[in-house]
Amino acid sequence: MNNYKEIVTKAIIGKLKKNSIDNISFNIDDKPDTILGCWIINHNFNGILNNKDVLVNGKYDINVWYSYDNNTKTNVAKYTYNYNDILNINLNDNIDSSDVKVRSLSNPVVNDAKIEDNLIKLEVSKELATEVIADTTIKVPIESTIDDYIEIKEDIKDEEINTNYLDK
Repeated sequence: MNNYKEIVTKAIIGKLKKNSIDNISFNIDDKPDTILGCWIINHNFNGILNNKDVLVNGKYDINVWYSYDNNTKTNVAKYTYNYNDILNINLNDNIDSSDVKVRSLSNPVVNDAKIEDNLIKLEVSKELATEVIADTTIKVPIESTIDDYIEIKEDIKDEEINTNYLDK
């Protein structure tokens, strides 16, 4: 009959990845003619566990290079975008305490950029992954409690030992 032991360890008890699209609009002072380039920098985020959801709070800086004044001048518009994403992880266990790790699998990138009046409209996509790490228990079968070491017995008798081995 097998006995079981329980091992308590930290393990990933839930993980998820999510693609999301942010539609962002912001005003600029100039009347832009053409968008010459867009880039995103300084992407920062963190996640916390709330029931069975991971709430990700993040932000990134958007830089839009554009021309204005009949394409004779250029400028860069800077905008910081704050976002909140909810990642619904299917957790079966009741969790007392856990660690949440969030990674960016795909940094935010601008898919589409348009100008409407003085408004710049962007479509930004990103991919986030999260892992929830918590204590969990593993049951392991124990087949035997018998010591399986082989014992070597040396039969050395006192009279067989030459105590004068250094004398010649």
